[in-house]
Parts: sequence; C-alpha cells; structure tokens
Amino acid sequence: MYDRKFFGTQLGQAALVSIAAMVALVSLSSQIAVTTPMPALASYEQVEIA
Repeated sequence: MYDRKFFGTQLGQAALVSIAAMVALVSLSSQIAVTTPMPALASYEQVEIA
C-alpha cells in the first residue's frame, strides 16, 4: 500500500503517529469498565412520562 519512502517523509511520520494514537486509544478504551451509577445519583426517583 505504502512504500518505505513514504514513511520517511513528514506526512508519513505523521501518519504513523496517528495510527499509534488510534491503537493506544482503542486499547485504553477497551479497559474501561462500565460501572454502576453513584449511590447519590441512584437515590433519585425516576418518573415515567405518560
């Protein structure tokens, strides 16, 4: 797809940094656990609108 000369350019290096940032973001976001709401927030009553 791209040859080695492309990654030697400034645009190619920026592409590599962008790819590394996306990989880091995906790997970090997959480690975030979905937690239950805080007890203070869960104590409010939920009202259903008819």
